Amino acid sequence: MKKKESKNYLDFIPEKNPEIEYETGEDGIITVLIEWKGFYHKLAQRFFHRPRVSEIKLDKLGTFVWNSIDDKKDVHAISKELEAEFPSMEQPLTRLIKYLEILHDNHLIYWKGEKRK
Repeated sequence: MKKKESKNYLDFIPEKNPEIEYETGEDGIITVLIEWKGFYHKLAQRFFHRPRVSEIKLDKLGTFVWNSIDDKKDVHAISKELEAEFPSMEQPLTRLIKYLEILHDNHLIYWKGEKRK
């Protein structure tokens, strides 16, 4: 039997996907712009009137985490900054890891040293 590899997210260093564009609004909130490419997306755009670019507006927590990702800080350092910025938040580390997993699963970030598709 193969041993299950354990992941220590505290040592991971997130990197923003260079293909993803984003902009900062006047209120300081980040909006991530995702361009839909490919054959099936073109069909959906043409026949189902889907937008070519989706705009995802982040909340205060998401904006803080997005701005904290600088390709140098590991998850542990970001979690300490998060605790300082939002002291009343319950389980900040758990929430941060889950949020980063969601960003990673949607190819908005990568882990440093990871092979990219």
